Amino acid sequence: MWDLSAHYLWWILALLLIAGEVLLPGYFMLWIGLAAAAMGVLLWLVPGIGLLLQAVLFAALALIACVIYARTLRPRIERSMPGSERLNRRAEQMIGQRYVLTEAIVNGRGKARVGDGEWLVAGPELPLGATVEVVAVDGTTLQVRAAA
Repeated sequence: MWDLSAHYLWWILALLLIAGEVLLPGYFMLWIGLAAAAMGVLLWLVPGIGLLLQAVLFAALALIACVIYARTLRPRIERSMPGSERLNRRAEQMIGQRYVLTEAIVNGRGKARVGDGEWLVAGPELPLGATVEVVAVDGTTLQVRAAA
């Protein structure tokens, strides 16, 4: 029948786990798949390892790979995403941006052109066409000041 070396079985398991990660993303099966690939390499280098020791080594490698991901790589990835802290809060992404008034600010209220739309603004009395800078957000109203 088939005379398939054990290290090939580990590599097949690794491919299946990594393929599962592609289908069901979550960064979990990837690391276990890498541990299975490492087991395949280890078994290729040292072919006489027994089945029980293989299972124990695989569990240890999978645990080590997941811990390395959780403690070192994941925090680094989350820190490296600029603006992710405001990802679902579009209005807060406008803080510091400058816009032109399409409606003068009278009695503390006016409108400014933002992209292809208009947003309500609140701030000091300013004429139509003045450039304003967003300093804060209050619901759907941009708090502005005159741009320097």
